[in-house]
Amino acid sequence: MMKEFSRRTFVRKSALAAAASVAMPRFASAGVQPINLGHPSPIRLGLASYTFRNFTRAQMIGFMRELGINQLNAKDVKDHLPMDPAGEAAALADYKAAGIEVHAAGVVSFTKDDDDDIRAKFEYAKRAGLKVLVAGDPAPTTLPRIEKFVREYDIRFAIHNHGPEDKIWPGPIQVYQAVKEMDPRMGCCIDVGHAARAGTDIPAAIRTIGARVFNVHMKDLTNFSEKESQVAVGEGYLPIADIFLALAYNRYPGWVDLEYEIKPEDPLPGVAESYTFMRGVIAGMGYNWHETKLP
Repeated sequence: MMKEFSRRTFVRKSALAAAASVAMPRFASAGVQPINLGHPSPIRLGLASYTFRNFTRAQMIGFMRELGINQLNAKDVKDHLPMDPAGEAAALADYKAAGIEVHAAGVVSFTKDDDDDIRAKFEYAKRAGLKVLVAGDPAPTTLPRIEKFVREYDIRFAIHNHGPEDKIWPGPIQVYQAVKEMDPRMGCCIDVGHAARAGTDIPAAIRTIGARVFNVHMKDLTNFSEKESQVAVGEGYLPIADIFLALAYNRYPGWVDLEYEIKPEDPLPGVAESYTFMRGVIAGMGYNWHETKLP
């Protein structure tokens, strides 16, 4: 797989240039001028570890090294970020040694309206030094209880939307409506693929939700009615440039984490193509992005 990844270097560089050439007119028409050229990008790219759910932590670290990515949204899958303290400590030590920062954890399931269960998950995030906990499936009636822990731990609680199959949180607007009067650390993880399938105008939603966007899971689709139509970012119909523009407009301080859910046995080629396209869009905005050098 690594050898195949290396052989794609020329193709990926060409794709980067193509993505930039497509994005530049779009951003220029929106008022984003090339005066940004060379400035650090306001769009920061990370990885959702679920992308490599069939691979060990050591293998994923090797892939991240090849991809030039050092920011991780880690999930308790394989040995990526175990919930038990000893396993979690070992994982964090490995990431630190590799120059990788874990900036969020999730998706973590919050299905119980129970203090002990909720506290255990906030302790999990605290041990990792995280400021964002990406949450799945909390019942609306549980949110006031969760809000107490958000205040106690000073950790942002980002509810992940799961598309039309999720009757409570299909899109980020439903999340925002539920939390907008709560503590400002109660907010959204916008999964753009699921949001599109729920009929969400994603750039508009980002602007509406504003500072309560705490995390973004990035993917692309060729059919907004079919979850199985996922492709590498840039090969589908999601408005990636407009999404990035909305995030930049909001001065979004978080990470755009690629969550590539297809081809789980061989995801690296599609993952590499996705980062190449996203970096091209960033270049089209006139910003600079840097390949990360991992030790």
